[in-house]
Amino acid sequence: MTELQSHPINLGDWDPHVFEAHGQELLRMIRDHFEHIRDLPVTSDISPKELIGLFDKPLPEKPEPFSSTLDETWSKVIPHLTHWNHPSFHAYFSISASFPGILADLLISSLNVNAMVWQSAPAASALETVVLRWMAEMIGYPPSEDGVLINGASLATFYALAAARDLHSDLNVRTEGLTGRTIPRLRLYTSDQAHSSVDKAAIALGIGTQNVVRVPTDENYRLIPAKLEETIQSDLQRGYRPMAVVATVGTTATGAADPVTPVSNICQRHGIWLHIDAAYGGFWNLVPEVRKNAEDLSLGDSVVVNPHKCLYTPLEVTALYCRRKDALANTFRLVPEYLQTVKKDGSIDYMDFSLQLGRSFRALKLWWVIRSFGREGLADRMQESLRLARWLASEVDKHPDFICPATSPFALVCLRYVPQSIQAAWKQATEEQRAALRQYVDQLNKKLLARLNESGSTFASHGVIRDGYMIRISIGNIHTTEDDIQKLWQMLQELGSKVRENLPSPLEQ
Repeated sequence: MTELQSHPINLGDWDPHVFEAHGQELLRMIRDHFEHIRDLPVTSDISPKELIGLFDKPLPEKPEPFSSTLDETWSKVIPHLTHWNHPSFHAYFSISASFPGILADLLISSLNVNAMVWQSAPAASALETVVLRWMAEMIGYPPSEDGVLINGASLATFYALAAARDLHSDLNVRTEGLTGRTIPRLRLYTSDQAHSSVDKAAIALGIGTQNVVRVPTDENYRLIPAKLEETIQSDLQRGYRPMAVVATVGTTATGAADPVTPVSNICQRHGIWLHIDAAYGGFWNLVPEVRKNAEDLSLGDSVVVNPHKCLYTPLEVTALYCRRKDALANTFRLVPEYLQTVKKDGSIDYMDFSLQLGRSFRALKLWWVIRSFGREGLADRMQESLRLARWLASEVDKHPDFICPATSPFALVCLRYVPQSIQAAWKQATEEQRAALRQYVDQLNKKLLARLNESGSTFASHGVIRDGYMIRISIGNIHTTEDDIQKLWQMLQELGSKVRENLPSPLEQ
């Protein structure tokens, strides 16, 4: 028996005390980052070519000092990000990683467990069970129903619609697939404001985007139930098979909420699966003034909500619920020999509810955040975002040159810069003149948003609705204050006047 020869080079990891020293330095830099975050531009204007050039170096052959890596991270990476965790980031749906969640992510990475089956990480699966129940209570969904934590709402919608498809047991798609045989044309129904993830799910499920039926919405951008009923009846007469309806609570453009109860009644009457995309809107049920007029999420056969949007939890963590017991597992459960385990009372193998096998310990950061703030603390923080949004909307309504073309029950403000002279001319204009005025106002708002984002002081996004191009201000960062929103409103007014000066209107031509 030969002896192992010792190797002079250290082939192990950092010593724990070295890890601690570097960790302390990193935490100090993160603390400094947050203490001075308002001095940091929200986004960067560096060109892609120049940015790639900062990092495009030969593959390192030898170890480099970690202090150099940290320094370059702060000098080259952080200045050229778009900072989603900045108090002046208001684009898309504003998200926020709170300090308890940030620390939890550090511990999650340190433990590096895989929560695929109960046996592989018992406490991780136990905590997932608990936090799923807590969040179900927050949104008004039955806490005893099936649930699973995954990494995004788009995948949640895909998983829910896969289960909806497999509910049609006569098709036996799980075993026989979709090819080489004739099956009914499956149809998905959603509003003309719904998220693109519905179309992506149709692509991945083999249903096809042509079978995603976009139902018209009303003046508040909410799905019209009568139009849904009419469309379903028409499809049934043509021999098509309705598979699922996707209702949205918090649409992407305007934050609208579809009327869930009448939509649910239609689904029940026809035996159609109702999936509710409440990725943005669901957790606003924590706020009393929202909850009293909220849609009933418990009516959904499945529902998705995003803690990483509203619960101050770092990306990526999404909750998918399903009240059709075992429907998700009947679609995705596949247990090879090496994953066979002895089932114990109360144990759950969360790998059975999605395509994902390797699963991070997402539940820990939810457990830390919810315990750190409590239901009341989370509700109070969301209420403050809502208060700031209501203040901004009231200022917009009072200004002669701005309008709110759509409203939301959540902390989202949709605004459009429409100079008073244009508003007056609109009333007297012909259809041809109105088309020119609308195009002009669209250009004004595009340039206003561009100037706003180029300033580095704030960052917003846009939407296009029936009125035209609009600017969306989403408020949800845990660090955003009234001063931040007041400065944003002041910038919008000042930049609006400047872009108008540089873009002559059709009235001046």
